[in-house]
Amino acid sequence: MITLTGLSKTFEKTIHAVRNVDLHIDEGEVVVIVGPSGSGKSTVLRCINLLEIPTEGSVVVDGHELTDPVTDIDAVRAEVGMVFQQFNLFPHLTVLENVTLALRKVRKQSKAEATEVALRQLTRVGIPEKADSYPRQLSGGQQQRVAIARSLAMEPKVMLFDEPTSALDPEMVKEVLDVMLGLAAEGMTMVVVTHEMGFARAAADRLVFIDEGEIVEVGAPEEVFTNPVQQRTKDFFAKILY
Repeated sequence: MITLTGLSKTFEKTIHAVRNVDLHIDEGEVVVIVGPSGSGKSTVLRCINLLEIPTEGSVVVDGHELTDPVTDIDAVRAEVGMVFQQFNLFPHLTVLENVTLALRKVRKQSKAEATEVALRQLTRVGIPEKADSYPRQLSGGQQQRVAIARSLAMEPKVMLFDEPTSALDPEMVKEVLDVMLGLAAEGMTMVVVTHEMGFARAAADRLVFIDEGEIVEVGAPEEVFTNPVQQRTKDFFAKILY
């Protein structure tokens, strides 16, 4: 579903955020990317839908090479949902209006069609009763679930999560992770950058450890957690609680 080949990203010609990353993600696979702050993991994620333009290398999503100038990037992006640290909801729109906006503008659905899809996805993330509420009336966890529902409403083939719980109070983290666990169980292809090691243990097919822009180690979560091969990986997990 996703293939990164020789992916590199340099900022201001001197800051090497990502260095020669090769990564293949199969359809239905859940890959969790971890690493210290500033290691380049979010940059790798953002390169998958070209929110960051790679300096070198190629990105292929569902057979489409995004780094090829002839590729319709917007068409591919419509198949790739992304959830950020911040919820990015429109404060002047209701929950239902936030979720239906792209359906009506991009998918050209009627109001009735978009509403049906939106309510189905709000039910999927557990908050259908909040359809007529405004973002300011919701908790952080509820707002993030709306953001997830908004992405799911587009029926993406891939979901990207960039530290989706980092802006939440601790008691709200579980409700978002539970939604993500449900998506993983349904077979959604997911790439997740997170510090939530419990989620990685429960949902990931593979764990990718990145440091200084490079992939240091890849493997099954339990293997990487309990028996890492690389010393840098050992040092990282020795300093965190999981």
